Amino acid sequence: MEEVCLNSEPVFDEGDDYEVEGDSSAVGCDDETGENCSKKERPEPTVGLEFDSFDEAYDFYNVYAKEQGFGIRVSNSWFRSKRKERYRAKLSCSSAGFKKKSEANNPRPETRTGCPAMVVIRLVDSKRWRIVDVELEHNHPVNPQIKRFYKSHKRMILAAKKAQPPPEPVTEVHTIRLHRRALMNTGCNVYLNADERGHVDHVDHFKHLELKEGDALAVYNYFCRMKLTNPNFFYLMDLDDEGRLRNVFWADARSRVAYGFFCDTVTIDTTCLANRYEIPLISFVGVNHHGQSVLLGCGFLGHESMEYFVWIFRAWIKCMQGHLPQVIITDQNKPLQSAVSEVFPNARHCYNVCCITQRVPERLGGLQGYEAIKRQLNKAVYNSLKIAEFETSWADMIKCHGLGDNKWLQTLYKERQAWVPVYLKDIFFVGMIPIQEDESLNAFFDGYVHKHTSFKEFVDKYDLALHRKHMKEAMADLESTNSSYELKTRCNFEVQLSKVYTKEIFRKFQSEVEGMYSCFNTKQLRVNGQIATYIVKERVEVAGSEKEVRHFEVLYDTSQADIRCICSLFNYKGYLCRHALNVLNYNGVEEVPSRYILPRWGKDYKRRGLLDHNSGDVDVDNPIYWHNLLYRYAIPVVEVGAESSDHYKIALQELEELLNKFNLAEDNLV
Repeated sequence: MEEVCLNSEPVFDEGDDYEVEGDSSAVGCDDETGENCSKKERPEPTVGLEFDSFDEAYDFYNVYAKEQGFGIRVSNSWFRSKRKERYRAKLSCSSAGFKKKSEANNPRPETRTGCPAMVVIRLVDSKRWRIVDVELEHNHPVNPQIKRFYKSHKRMILAAKKAQPPPEPVTEVHTIRLHRRALMNTGCNVYLNADERGHVDHVDHFKHLELKEGDALAVYNYFCRMKLTNPNFFYLMDLDDEGRLRNVFWADARSRVAYGFFCDTVTIDTTCLANRYEIPLISFVGVNHHGQSVLLGCGFLGHESMEYFVWIFRAWIKCMQGHLPQVIITDQNKPLQSAVSEVFPNARHCYNVCCITQRVPERLGGLQGYEAIKRQLNKAVYNSLKIAEFETSWADMIKCHGLGDNKWLQTLYKERQAWVPVYLKDIFFVGMIPIQEDESLNAFFDGYVHKHTSFKEFVDKYDLALHRKHMKEAMADLESTNSSYELKTRCNFEVQLSKVYTKEIFRKFQSEVEGMYSCFNTKQLRVNGQIATYIVKERVEVAGSEKEVRHFEVLYDTSQADIRCICSLFNYKGYLCRHALNVLNYNGVEEVPSRYILPRWGKDYKRRGLLDHNSGDVDVDNPIYWHNLLYRYAIPVVEVGAESSDHYKIALQELEELLNKFNLAEDNLV
C-alpha cells in the first residue's frame, strides 16, 4: 500500500480507492510525516472520484467538511424498488434546505439557510461509488473552529473510538490511503508509483518538482477532469519515499492515437529545461500527415539527470504499449544522450541542429570577427553536399579565425556525426530537422509557455494549445479532402501527386516540380551495370540576389526504379527533389515511382492506417486497444460526414442513435 502526497499536497485520481482510518489531520501522508501536510491545500471533492462503498464516500466528504468547518447529512437517497438497494445519494451541507414550520409554542430557531453545497454520488459497475456532481460554494459563512459541534463529525469520532482497541488512546488522525485497482495491470491508465512494476525504474534521488501553492491541486484537478471525460487519458507519477512528486508523465487519447500513426520520427523537446523555465516541461513531438507538429505526450522532470530521463522515457513507452520510435531527435545533452541509449538502444539518435545553431550567439558572439565566423559555420553546416566539403569548410573556419582552442567548437566537431546534416543522409526525418540556414522549427508550445509560466498557468493553457492544434489539423483535413489544388506546371508529376498528397505536402512537392526549371544541362556521367550516374546543374541563391551554379550527383537504377540524389531531400523531407525529378523526366518516366510516395503524406492516410489485427503482441481485450481501434474507425466517419450537408445529417443522426443505445445499455445495468 502506497500513501502519497504531492510536496505535502495529497493526490487522488479516478483510479484510486480511499481507506479512512482515525481522524482528519493529514491526507495522503504517512503517519510519521502527517504533520507536514498542509490542510489548506487538501484536494476538494471533484467529479470522477470513486470509492469502494457508500460509507467511504460519505467519510471522504465528511473529512473534507470537517476541515472546512461545516457538517453534512444525507439529504436524498435513491433505491432500486425490487432489491431496496441504494444506488444514488445526495450528501448536502447540514444547512441545506429549510425545516418545516413547527406548531410548538417555543419552536427552535431556524439554522438552515438553503445552502446549495453538496455532492451527488452514484453506484457504478455495481460495486463502486463515483462522485457525479459537485457544488462547493456555500451561502453562509463556514468556520473550521466550530467543526466539532456538527453531528456528522461527532459520529465520525465515535466510529473512530469504536474501531480502536481499548488499551490504545484514541487519536484524531484521518489518513486517506490510496490503493491501485486490480484493473491497472490489465489496461487501466492511471499509475501512482513505479517501483512495484518492472517497466519503470524507481529513481533514488532527493530532487523533486518545486511546486508553488496551488500548483499540485491544479495538476490534480486537470488529471481528474481528463480521466472523467477522456477514459483513455494516461498519466504516471513518480514519488519519493517522503511522498514528494519527482516526475510526471501524461498523454491524452489523441496523443496516444497519433503515436500509432506518426511514431516513426520523434523529437524530445527539452527547451524549457535548457532555458531554465519555471516549469521543467519535456514534450514528445511528431509530425502528422500535413507536416504539422503533433503532441505525443509530455511531462514534468524534477531533475535533469540520466535516471530521471530514463524514468520519463519508460513511462512514455509504457503509455504507448511498448512501440518504439525509429528516429529520436534531442538537444545536445549528456544525461539525455545516456538515457536515450539506455531506453532506445536500436533507435537512431540525433541532435537538433536548431538547438545548436541557436547557441552560436551566446557561445561565439563575443569573439572578434563573429559575423564572419557565423557565416562560415552556417556554410559548413548547411551547404556541404559531401563529408569532405564539410571537413574542409570547418577546418578553414578554425584556422582562419584561430578557434583551435575553443572548447565548445571542439565538442561540436567531436560529435558532428550526430547533428551535421551531411552525416545524416541515411536517416528518415520527415522534415523535423532544418537543412537550410533560413529554416526554423517552432516548439509545440511556442507562444503558450514563457520563462515564468507556472504549473497552474500551463495546465490552463495546455487545453487551449491542443484545441487550436487539433482545429488546425481538422481544417487541413477538410481542405485536403474537399478542395482541388491549383496546378502551376504541365508536368505529369504535379498532376499525379495532386491526387495523393495532403495540401501542405503537395505545396512543398510542387515547389520541387517548379524548381525543375531552375535545373539545366542534365548529363549522364557514367554507367555501371544497371546504375547510371547523372550530373544535374542548378542555379542557387547564395547571398542576397547572388547565384551560383551547383552540381548535384544523381544515381538511377533503371531495373529497380531506384533513384537517389546527393542532396538527400527524400530522406530529410519525405518527397523527391527537383534533381531526381529531372533525371526521371530525362529518362522518359512520367510518374513518380510508388516507393517514393510515402503513405504518411496521403489524404487518406488515417483511413487506411488502421491497427494490424494480425499482430501477435496486441491484447485485444485491453481497453486501450478498444479505444484506439474505435477512434481510428471513427475518423473516416467524421471526415466523410463533413464533406456535404447530406453526409453531415446522416452521420449526426447515426451517432445520436448510437449514443442513445449506449445510454439505454447503461441504464439497464443500474
